[in-house]
Amino acid sequence: MSIVTNPLPDGDRTTAEEALQGALVDLLDLSLLAKQAHWNLYGPRFRSLHLQFDEVAATARTQADEVAERASTIGVSPDGQAATVAAAGGLPSFAPGRIKEADALAVLTSALWAVAGRMRARIEDTSACDPVTQDLLIAVTGALEKHHWMLQAEASEA
Repeated sequence: MSIVTNPLPDGDRTTAEEALQGALVDLLDLSLLAKQAHWNLYGPRFRSLHLQFDEVAATARTQADEVAERASTIGVSPDGQAATVAAAGGLPSFAPGRIKEADALAVLTSALWAVAGRMRARIEDTSACDPVTQDLLIAVTGALEKHHWMLQAEASEA
């Protein structure tokens, strides 16, 4: 039962719902991955990477909130529970313990690239059915791609 008036036809809402739920899971998974790297990082560039990973986590959490609120706006109940993220998330994980900076950069760069790619597919999926959701996903993708670029630059050898 929806307690909110749905601005979309049912088929369009279903497409938007799937895109938003997938985005929510990806963003929450990414935020946890970035925090794990943030907490366990070691190496000569610790301070700068520690702060950068926290920025990735903050962006992912802020964008997750926007995505969940968009779902609620169209009458969908977002599911960001830990069990849902664990079951549906597809990002790599770190082994327990300390994480070398090169390993953290590699994993987070790869995770950002994967999530941004899935976001781009969701942008396509929502192009005809819900331009408002599409616009949100475009903004999310832009933020993720910016972090990806910055981590790539950090990982590059001059």
